[in-house]
Amino acid sequence: MANLSDQTIQKQLSLRAKVKIILVLALPAVVENFFQTMLGFADTFFVAQIGLEEVSAVGVTNAILAIYFALFMAIGVGVNVLMVNAIGEQDEKRASKIAQQGIILAAIVGSLTGVVTFLFAESLLRLLGVEGKVLELGALYFRIVAVPSILMAFMFVMSSVLRGVGDTKSPMKAVIVANLVNIVLDVVLIFGFLFIPALGIVGAAIAGVIARIVATLLLVRYIRKTKEMTFRKEWWRLDKGSQKELLGLGTPAAIERLAMRVGQVIYFGFIVALGTSTFAAHQIAGNIETFSYMIAYGFAAAATIIVGKQVGSGNHAEAKSYAKLIAFVSAGFMAVMGVFLFIFGEWIGSFFSEDAAVIHEIGIALKISALFQPFLAVLLILTGAYQGARNTKYPMYLTIFGMWLVRTVFVYVLAITLELGIAGVWIAIGIDIVFRAIVLWVRMEQGRWIKGEKEMSFKDEVECQCHPNTKQPKLNECVNNY
Repeated sequence: MANLSDQTIQKQLSLRAKVKIILVLALPAVVENFFQTMLGFADTFFVAQIGLEEVSAVGVTNAILAIYFALFMAIGVGVNVLMVNAIGEQDEKRASKIAQQGIILAAIVGSLTGVVTFLFAESLLRLLGVEGKVLELGALYFRIVAVPSILMAFMFVMSSVLRGVGDTKSPMKAVIVANLVNIVLDVVLIFGFLFIPALGIVGAAIAGVIARIVATLLLVRYIRKTKEMTFRKEWWRLDKGSQKELLGLGTPAAIERLAMRVGQVIYFGFIVALGTSTFAAHQIAGNIETFSYMIAYGFAAAATIIVGKQVGSGNHAEAKSYAKLIAFVSAGFMAVMGVFLFIFGEWIGSFFSEDAAVIHEIGIALKISALFQPFLAVLLILTGAYQGARNTKYPMYLTIFGMWLVRTVFVYVLAITLELGIAGVWIAIGIDIVFRAIVLWVRMEQGRWIKGEKEMSFKDEVECQCHPNTKQPKLNECVNNY
């Protein structure tokens, strides 16, 4: 075999180094996502041992908390993007100020959601059709968990602050510890232990609050150890400019999440029309597929960090290169997950139901889902990349169009009109995913993905960075230093 040229070897090393950077950032985020999901699963699992009314109360509460999470996550997106942009510009002072302003905004929004929960817990639950014993238990659980929702807001935003400086390991550690605390306290407080009485659903709520307190304190500790940030007393006052930037980036991200929820409600009606067993199969298949989302969301977090830093540095070509590479790497991981879902989906479904018809439909749904996993990776990674490029509005518009029109129309046509049942539902979901992934990819290729700027050529970018005040730069010198 012929020896590789020095240039080829350099490219390979460069590619290997980039992949290593991606994995170092992405894998802790994947683990964090896993344990974040397990935090909710633990409560549901242990409460299910008490009774159906209790587990229903937790379920409806989590549906409302998902809206709260969308708000807190949106603030986190704004903080994360602005911080990585600032660090890309080597402006650590601005990154620190954004971090403090984000924590202030989290405190405000978390306090407001806490007040809303205290005053309107029953009213919010009634909107979901809850009544009787479930309403009583749900309101009790909801108030204990969500009145101190400032803790949830701090967890989302402080984790984003750490990711903003490229630290994805510390948020992972905090969530793992919170899970362990939550599981131990669930067992002790729900069922009782020694002199501690069995508190049932109240115990589950208290366990969750204590776990979030522990996680928040750990995140504060990790932030204080961060060398890249220096907090100042004067930055603890509201700064209108910073808050406007945070809301400008975060609001579209929040609307995108809420649009997905509303879109699901719209086409859920069609699935219900297919029958109870089909709807149950759809819900179970969706819960199983959630584990594949953890992988993609982890890589999406890495995409936001890396692309945001490159965009902040003005390296638009490098930002695009990283976005595409992360999409390909994530697609590889998701393809493996797709094979797993295709082969073992029906078997996993048997743990959730004993009904043969339901298990069969779960298998059909997950086999179809398996085929679209690489496209799902591309969609979520590019959404994260667009966010890193400070373009949160376009993914929002695309999500609204895809969820409310493409997905809903195809669910109706394929599942209802053509009578394909659950297969039609999941083919429709796949069509929506592929459509949005292709649109985001094409727009990026056209250079219309970085907010407020057109993508520069490689030559222009080198000249701009190396000799910003010189009309006739030494281009060869720049290329060597690039």
